[in-house]
Amino acid sequence: MDFIGIIPARYASTRFPGKPLVNINGKSMIQRVYEQVKLVINDVYVATDDNRIANEVKQFGGKFIMTSEDHQSGTDRIAEAINLIQKNLNKEFDVVINIQGDEPFIQPEQIKEIISCFDDVKTEIATLVKKIDKQEDVFDINKPKVIFDNRMNAIYFSRSPIPFLRNTEKEQWHLKHDFYKHIGMYAYKTETLKELTKLKQSPLELAESLEQLRWLENGYKIRVIETNFDSIGIDTPEDLERILNN
Repeated sequence: MDFIGIIPARYASTRFPGKPLVNINGKSMIQRVYEQVKLVINDVYVATDDNRIANEVKQFGGKFIMTSEDHQSGTDRIAEAINLIQKNLNKEFDVVINIQGDEPFIQPEQIKEIISCFDDVKTEIATLVKKIDKQEDVFDINKPKVIFDNRMNAIYFSRSPIPFLRNTEKEQWHLKHDFYKHIGMYAYKTETLKELTKLKQSPLELAESLEQLRWLENGYKIRVIETNFDSIGIDTPEDLERILNN
């Protein structure tokens, strides 16, 4: 199968404007993400709507594609990007991997893990999960939890702790049951990705503010694979300072 990695990157950010261009020990954040992905995938593009980001990618020798300013989600930007890239190259890609542009410390092994999900030809969408080892993470609404069936297909994602452990003190939940948090990297079959962008927002998605619930509500299966590597996203300048000082 032919895989392509696409990194959506916006300059505008309420909490951290210009985040993709911030310097991290001599390299921009977007360069660090790009180089990590490039260790695993030959075809890698940054999808952006900002010339400053495009110029930075050009400067370090990467590939980029300009996309619309009007996208409501990274998934929509990825979908436009793959259409443009395939048209420009006159080449079809089987699977698109969506890598967050604010995770400069992403591990190549995570990308390999998500690629392995497509060894099963029935996989439409894949993502990563990690076992929770800290009690506070179970109740952190910014760390979505996921439950899945015995075939490793997601049943539900929630900002709430799932499942609820009846007759157990909350301080003991993570010791009595295996909880999993979602690591927000996705891979999609290209045709599936195009279908997803045509779906209207769904009630569960609006309730939890989790886009993947739209896909589940419309009958798509999301294959999950467990990783031992955490997600280290950078949402604010304080996040970056804390990570660099640790």
